[in-house]
Amino acid sequence: MSDPEAVEQELDADVLIIGAGPAGLYGAYYAGFRGLSVAIMDSLPEAGGQVAALYPEKLIYDVAGFPTIKGQALIDNLVEQAAPFKPSYFLGHRAEDLVHDEDGEAITVTSHKGDRVRCRAVVITGGIGTFTPRPLPDAEEFEGRGLSYFVPKLEALAGLDVLIVGGGDSAFDWAHNLEDLAKSITLIHRRDRFRAHEHTVQQVLDSSVDVRTFTEVARILGDADGIKAVEVFDNRSDQRETIDVQAVVAALGFTADLGPLKRWGLEQHKRAVVVDTTMRTNLPRVFAAGDITDYDGKVKLISVGFGEAATAVNNAATVIDPDAKLFPGHSSNL
Repeated sequence: MSDPEAVEQELDADVLIIGAGPAGLYGAYYAGFRGLSVAIMDSLPEAGGQVAALYPEKLIYDVAGFPTIKGQALIDNLVEQAAPFKPSYFLGHRAEDLVHDEDGEAITVTSHKGDRVRCRAVVITGGIGTFTPRPLPDAEEFEGRGLSYFVPKLEALAGLDVLIVGGGDSAFDWAHNLEDLAKSITLIHRRDRFRAHEHTVQQVLDSSVDVRTFTEVARILGDADGIKAVEVFDNRSDQRETIDVQAVVAALGFTADLGPLKRWGLEQHKRAVVVDTTMRTNLPRVFAAGDITDYDGKVKLISVGFGEAATAVNNAATVIDPDAKLFPGHSSNL
């Protein structure tokens, strides 16, 4: 267990949702729709899960009702949809410990920072597990002060000199979309081959973005006000150069792991949590929805996760209140 003296906040809620991706955010809306108080806990510093972290500017074509929608726009809409029910967000908090009360009527989940949520049901919507950004030198010192791992709002970097580190879709998407907003953009990658879509790579290479290959970050320079410059080096010759920037986007990808969930006693299959048709796990009062779940015929789509989140919350409602109806009625009739 986490040190009790480290507790920064304690909260009581009817439902705790672990994971702030699309399924989790829709689950937060649906819990509010059912009249339940809800908290959301996620290891990433922003809502949106892998959609916001990996492809915020990519178009998504298979969400019902939207012929096309950008990833970040979908997340913004989901946050707005849940907002009237005032969910409590614990962002940048990895769910660490899960303990049932002795009477079995409640669960306490403690984050790695010591914050605690006591709830009457848990819905795990953690996608493919805990997302941990691949680090840069000096990254922790400047997190939130010029260094970010993804860019939910492009306007936040308007007028700045920006360094983007990485060679995948996220790095090139942000470079392409920030070109007309940022004062200058430098993109560095440790080799001369990229993982991004060829068309986007060519767009960036043909733009004003300064693309440097075989280049890595040596150290980040700055003060209490934030980043002032970054020292980079050529990994073939060790030649060094200092680039004046005020923002760094570390688009090096994320590692995904079920992490602490492995200790909780959840039945798992192929790095996923096994659920039944009600989205119940093998643990009392613990449900799951979205890409983290496994059952016969499972299809990993955002649209499927929405339905699973509604199923999980409705079934959790009957556990919280045995007199509650499983189906609350259609929203258009309320």
